[in-house]
Amino acid sequence: MLQIRPVEKADNVKLAIVLRAVLVEMGVPKVGTAYEDKALDCMYETYAEANAQYFVVEQDGAILGGAGIATLANCDGPVCELQKMYVSSELRGQGVGKQLMDVCLEFASKSGFEQVYIETMPYMEAAQKLYKKSGFYYIDGPMGNTGHNACPVHMLKDF
Repeated sequence: MLQIRPVEKADNVKLAIVLRAVLVEMGVPKVGTAYEDKALDCMYETYAEANAQYFVVEQDGAILGGAGIATLANCDGPVCELQKMYVSSELRGQGVGKQLMDVCLEFASKSGFEQVYIETMPYMEAAQKLYKKSGFYYIDGPMGNTGHNACPVHMLKDF
């Protein structure tokens, strides 16, 4: 059975392994992207702050992906970032990404954010298709300071 739930401390190690495996599979550079984020090893602690939450995709006890919402770093205004949204290949194409996106956007909206920002890679076309279907649109440059200078595609969603 598939469930999407908030991250727990016990998920940290398994989640880091899964997320890095997906990043490698996708050909994401290891420098200037989420791959090198120290947060990958302590997702529970990273998202244990006000108006932040990481959601884990779990199926039959196995962690198979996740996504998070947090305030966009170094940005004025009620803007959050959709962060580290990755789903294992065995679940792709089954609507899991849409379910995960819906959970994250609902959390962002209920937390009082007025916009959601995301950065991605140009070749992640399936992800961009999902983002566009969810109301995101392309913007000309980065917002805030995510530290992911290798991600050249920037998108924004208004509530």
